[in-house]
Amino acid sequence: MSALDHRTGRHRDRGTVEPAGTASGHGHGHGHGPAPPSSRQVRMLLVAVLVPIALATLVGLWLTWPSDQPHSGVDIGLGQRPVQGEVLTATSAPCTTGVGGAGSAGQDKRCVSLSVRLTDGDSPGVMVQQVLPDEPSTPRFAVGDQVVLGYTGGNPSDAASYQIQDFQRGSSMLWLAALFAAAVLLLGRWRGLASLAALGFSFLVLVTYLFPAILTGGNPVIVGVLAASVIMFGVLYLTHGVSAQTSSAVLGTVLSLALIGVLGTVFSAATQLTGLDDDTAKLIGVLGHGIDARGLLLAGMLIGALGVLDDVTVTQTSSVWELRRANPELGARQLYTAALRIGRDHISSAVNTLALAYTGAVLPVLLLFSLSGQSFGTLVTTQDVAQEVVRTLVGSIGLVAAVPITTAIAALVARHDKIEPVAERT
Repeated sequence: MSALDHRTGRHRDRGTVEPAGTASGHGHGHGHGPAPPSSRQVRMLLVAVLVPIALATLVGLWLTWPSDQPHSGVDIGLGQRPVQGEVLTATSAPCTTGVGGAGSAGQDKRCVSLSVRLTDGDSPGVMVQQVLPDEPSTPRFAVGDQVVLGYTGGNPSDAASYQIQDFQRGSSMLWLAALFAAAVLLLGRWRGLASLAALGFSFLVLVTYLFPAILTGGNPVIVGVLAASVIMFGVLYLTHGVSAQTSSAVLGTVLSLALIGVLGTVFSAATQLTGLDDDTAKLIGVLGHGIDARGLLLAGMLIGALGVLDDVTVTQTSSVWELRRANPELGARQLYTAALRIGRDHISSAVNTLALAYTGAVLPVLLLFSLSGQSFGTLVTTQDVAQEVVRTLVGSIGLVAAVPITTAIAALVARHDKIEPVAERT
């Protein structure tokens, strides 16, 4: 004799005993059927896998922590001390000799004449005159603009001791940061506060460990791997709490990062990427000693992919756990199949996000090369563009692989984890 199971719509024999782990009778998960399997073994397995990785990361940090901080105040090519000022007048005028060019040629060109009042430095309140060539590459100045001048030394009241460098952006950026924080807190509330704390933790790791370790001679690949691991553990557990669900996301991130590291190493060597772009070459010149430029490229590849990778792994584990709560009878294979369908939709947007982010970073280079009349094949194989292409493709492969890897881990863990059904949670 059979009865209709209201949750599945199937008939089941009243005389049969459902296997452990399947919900029976009522939809609350704590009815008269057998208790769900204990999650102790699952959690112990996750601990056994992740604790050695965490310990190895801590040991690596201890061994590679910079004993000396990099020298501050190093001349990076500017050779000038920043001084703030305010533009009082901005007029167009003929260039004097030596600004637009020598002799009569300089008289044919137009320049921008600025009267700037210094607001700090050795001579606050002093007015200095600055003349800039009026060229397409020259910024446009207006009365009231807050600017930064470079003080070259000498008489602090002499206009010749100063040179316009940039605009002041501190206050505007602070307002933007405050607006960003308010938006995150308004929508995310306590979870948003945890996200902001995690963001601060990420920058703390970069500033206190990654930058000094590389600048003082550390191996960029090793330092990058360790920094990415610390950020991964800190951000995921700080934002999502310590649970089997978060640990599944951490494990999926670890495996995906390892894949990105291996592919990045192989294909940066296969494509003979040197990593010696203009910025890296300038860094080496400032440091005065050699640095593993290709390793620096790989470290940037790992750090750059980590942010999007965290999003993918957390989304997949959340999908698996929600499916498990909605239907506790789903097995590991069913959880994997259903969550993978969600992952396929997510991965297309994630890959596009990564590709467009890297494209935007080299947009001026792409525009410059597009004017050269060279073929597309020649364009994408140049050093500056090729390293971004390799970075994008390697990171995208890691993101694609993260979906089935993390989903499989989450499905196996969630199937044997204690999970409150939706009815209990609401």
